[in-house]
Amino acid sequence: MKNHLINPIFQIISQVAKEENVKAFVIGGFVRDLLLNRDNKQDIDIVVLGSGIDFAHLVAAKLEGDIPVKFFKNFGTAMLNYHGWKIEFVGARKESYRRNSRKPIVEDGTIEDDQNRRDFTINAMAIDLTAESYGQLIDPFNGISDLKEKIIRTPLDPDVTFSDDPLRMMRAIRFATQLDFSIEPSCFEAISRNAHRISIVSMERVSDEFNLIIQAEIPSKGFRLLDESGLLRIIFPEFCDLKGAEIIEGKGHKDNFYHTLAVLDNVAAVSYDLWLRWAAILHDIAKPLTKKFIQGTGWTFHAHEFRGAKMVPHIFRKLKLPLNDKMKYVEKLVLLHLRPIVLAEDVVTDSAVRRLLFEAGNDIDDLMLLCNADITSKNPNKVKRYIENFNIVRQKLKEIEEKDQLRNWQPPITGEVIMKTFGIPPSKSVGIIKDAITEAILEGEIPNTFETAFQLMLREGEKLGLYQANS
Repeated sequence: MKNHLINPIFQIISQVAKEENVKAFVIGGFVRDLLLNRDNKQDIDIVVLGSGIDFAHLVAAKLEGDIPVKFFKNFGTAMLNYHGWKIEFVGARKESYRRNSRKPIVEDGTIEDDQNRRDFTINAMAIDLTAESYGQLIDPFNGISDLKEKIIRTPLDPDVTFSDDPLRMMRAIRFATQLDFSIEPSCFEAISRNAHRISIVSMERVSDEFNLIIQAEIPSKGFRLLDESGLLRIIFPEFCDLKGAEIIEGKGHKDNFYHTLAVLDNVAAVSYDLWLRWAAILHDIAKPLTKKFIQGTGWTFHAHEFRGAKMVPHIFRKLKLPLNDKMKYVEKLVLLHLRPIVLAEDVVTDSAVRRLLFEAGNDIDDLMLLCNADITSKNPNKVKRYIENFNIVRQKLKEIEEKDQLRNWQPPITGEVIMKTFGIPPSKSVGIIKDAITEAILEGEIPNTFETAFQLMLREGEKLGLYQANS
């Protein structure tokens, strides 16, 4: 392992350890990723048999430049950033837990104690940085074998591990999803038994892990594990409600749970954007609430896009996701996700495309990605027809955008111009005139210019009994 520790920071840590006559180890995610040949500069944990804070300051003093040390006295941890490498120092410790809290009682310990408290065998491996045994791998739970076998398991009894710190259940599923590993059967059974314990963890921490699962290469794997373990029903019951297909009079509908997972994976294949992935997750979220069987017609989910958009703020609030422009973005894509599909199924008119550009604004490209991902039919002819029609819609979008410049467009006549022209205060009439101008431009009745819009404004004002203030 010695040859893998090429960054000079490890030699400096070793030098400080020798000068202070203490032992130091790099442990956890960095070691795991080193053995997997994965890049990791965000998760470098140094364990010291002594004070992690004091040791961090001694290391910082040997580095070039004035490297600040952030330390947290209550937790006994310190952190520094060295050429983009985030390094955390902590004294070796052992932990014990109370039943109703995931905050441990911490005591000084040995490297063995520190490895015992780690969540999984693949995260419990350490590399000795002490001069006389520099580079030696310390692997008491055979984590290297689990890496080769692609298995997630806990070092100690999984029931104790997950009951003590229930967030580790989310982490198990997160690592299995990110690394494409399997969770060892008895370990997964323990997750199922202890799923209810997730309620003692703050939703912020749960959502952090959930988002990491969503950002994986194939996020559906994590959703399936969350569902099978019972965690998903506790964390995100609205998504579980999508599950199931019903047949009446020989007519059925698709299982929207698995359809949504397919859409999510399709989006993940073309975009790393977390919020576009959330739009995929929520695009059909209101289908259980809008599902209706109409005799002679079949199943309908009328207005599920409108109901779904209204559900987005509630879900974001409950999951402690940001209630800002990210939420508004997801809300917009959920609301509009059927529009390009409807266009693709019908004659693509200029006015419909203008309206879509006007409403989607700069998010039109992401909306088209989402709609393309929404094609999950197993019928190749149907898929071929949709793709061909989508290409027509895309071409039309490009032509209209180049001609009319409607992306993030605002009507050329503002409310201020209307009020000044007619000498009126803010009123219903201002909105009526502005809407008439907007509709006329979107329908292609007048060009998108100030002069033509101004003339229409005068005509609309006259209909309402308004006349130019200076005439």
